[in-house]
Amino acid sequence: MSRRRETEHVVLAMTGASGLPYALRLLECLIAANCRVSLIASKAAHAVAALELDDPFPARHDALATELGGRYGAAEGQVTGFARQDWTAPFASGSNPPDTMVVCPCTTGTLGAIANGLSDSLIERTADVCLKERRDLVIVPREAPLTAIALRQMTQLAELGAVILPPSPAFYHRPQTIQDLIDFTVARILDQIDVPHELHARWGERDGG
Repeated sequence: MSRRRETEHVVLAMTGASGLPYALRLLECLIAANCRVSLIASKAAHAVAALELDDPFPARHDALATELGGRYGAAEGQVTGFARQDWTAPFASGSNPPDTMVVCPCTTGTLGAIANGLSDSLIERTADVCLKERRDLVIVPREAPLTAIALRQMTQLAELGAVILPPSPAFYHRPQTIQDLIDFTVARILDQIDVPHELHARWGERDGG
């Protein structure tokens, strides 16, 4: 994909795969980097949030944006929530695409829908807009093992320009906590969308690394 000088507007879509702590840490880092964030959460993401997080997601999209934005110190208007079927969202049209979109975590169902152009929700439609307008699209699939179907769909999306970035932690930076493992994957996402961070030392920057 082509790179831009600065990432200003990120659509962050959260679906029903396990791994919402990745999405929340990513949101925190995007807010700290002064990015404008549009949030979309699938119905299944709300169900997973009740299992993985201390606080379940509010049912309303605007309440979710207010809660998470407040949690991470967002400026007024920096984080906006959109409903899954909100076809009037600005970035539902190629005339007003976001700088980038991250689907984190991404179910194989959402992956397949995006790969096959089935724009039945705002998440899928936004991904389609990013592909056709040559904007960055990062897919963070959280599934194991992967079927041949999912692998073919990942290949198809990669050929179209999307970045397929599974949460695969490394250990050369000597992680001590679960948060360290989360930060490693989030750092890779931020690198792909040109958002600066200092989540951990890079390869070769640690003495003896």
